[in-house]
Amino acid sequence: MEDNQTPPAHLSSETAQWWQSVMDEYALEPHHVRLLTLACEAYDSAQQAREVLQREGKIFIDRFDQPKPRPEVAIQRDSAIGFARMLRELDLDIAAPTDRSRPPSLLSNRGL
Repeated sequence: MEDNQTPPAHLSSETAQWWQSVMDEYALEPHHVRLLTLACEAYDSAQQAREVLQREGKIFIDRFDQPKPRPEVAIQRDSAIGFARMLRELDLDIAAPTDRSRPPSLLSNRGL
C-alpha cells in the first residue's frame, strides 16, 4: 500500500473527500491508487465541463453561422466514460450485485 494517504492537491474538495474515503475504506495497492486518482480527475473534468455547458449551452454558432456542439460536450462525455471505466477497474464492490435484471458483470478479481 502507498504511504501517501493525502489526496492530490489538484482535486476539487468534494472529489478529494471521496478519494480519502476510498483510501480509508479499502487497502489499495499503488497501481489502484493511481486508478483512483485517474477516476477522480475524470470526475472533476466531467463536472467542470458540465458547469460550462450549464452556463454557455451545448451549442455555439461558428464563423460560418452554423451551429456546432461546444467542445465541453465531448469532454463531459469522455470524462464520464473514463470515470466509469476506472471505477470498474478498481472493482470496489464487496459483493457481486444480486439483482438478476442487470446484465452479466465483466470479468473481475473477486473470484481470484
